[in-house]
Amino acid sequence: MLTEEMNSSRHPRNVLIVEDEPSICNLVCVMLEGLGCEGNIAPNGRQALAMIKKESFDAILLDLHCSEMPAEEMVSAISKLRPNLVGQVLVITDEVSDPETTEIIKRNCMHHISSQRIMHDLWDKLSAVLDSHPAESAA
Repeated sequence: MLTEEMNSSRHPRNVLIVEDEPSICNLVCVMLEGLGCEGNIAPNGRQALAMIKKESFDAILLDLHCSEMPAEEMVSAISKLRPNLVGQVLVITDEVSDPETTEIIKRNCMHHISSQRIMHDLWDKLSAVLDSHPAESAA
């Protein structure tokens, strides 16, 4: 299973965390480390895009509302820089009832997770994202 693969792998799965809330970043990093993943934090969209240009990521945890960039622009920029990453985005949001957020998530086939349930749901949701593509950062 994925847990065994990640823990036995020489190269940990590389996950970009785009989140401006320090407590969520710290929690996610600790959880990722326990799962054999490496978490990299970008506090805003522009810094995240700069990181995506420079290195490969296996998944992105994205708070659509932490960036100075509109959510649609952020997702579009990720798609242009690394088209293979669009399906590897896990959106952190509490606004799935917001029509704009729901539309962005559906149109781009992204998974989502509530920031209130991140401790309970992160592994299952992230596992679904990582299981759908082989490790890129190890290549």
